Amino acid sequence: MLKMFSTQLAGLLGRIHDKQEENLEDAARLLAQAVAGEGRIFIYGTREMEAVALEATLGEEPLPSAVNWDGEETAEFTAADRALIVTRFSGDSDALKAAKLLQKKGISFAGISSAREESDGDTLENIADVHVGLLLKKALLPDEFGGRFGFPAPIAGLFAYYGIKFIIDEILAEYEE
Repeated sequence: MLKMFSTQLAGLLGRIHDKQEENLEDAARLLAQAVAGEGRIFIYGTREMEAVALEATLGEEPLPSAVNWDGEETAEFTAADRALIVTRFSGDSDALKAAKLLQKKGISFAGISSAREESDGDTLENIADVHVGLLLKKALLPDEFGGRFGFPAPIAGLFAYYGIKFIIDEILAEYEE
């Protein structure tokens, strides 16, 4: 089972790399503006996707200027700040509430999530200045009863985050030269 999961996961990560490369670069440029402009990067991860915010702020290689944000109103926002919202699906109500707050405050932000085809109205990919799709529509493995299991949203989210972080690191290295 693990071999099948790892094969499917490798395929998913490859698709994210191939199909979201431009969006990863755009998200990195947007977020790098905060670091270059002495602002902060507020990162909000809903539920299990808080793993991204924790990695960015408490990991072995933290993202410069990153702040783990709870998605709520704060008086700390400045014009130099940027944000990243990470959620399993783009229609998540908590993520959308945070996105609308950022819009109201004039804070540019990137989003990372999977889109659901049945989503109507506001979605993170429609509201965010830049959106990185996780391309997860269903769990990766079939079960014996026609269902599916193994939905690696946090792994995919961390993969996208690392793609963005590596590009930010390159941008900042060039900026310092």
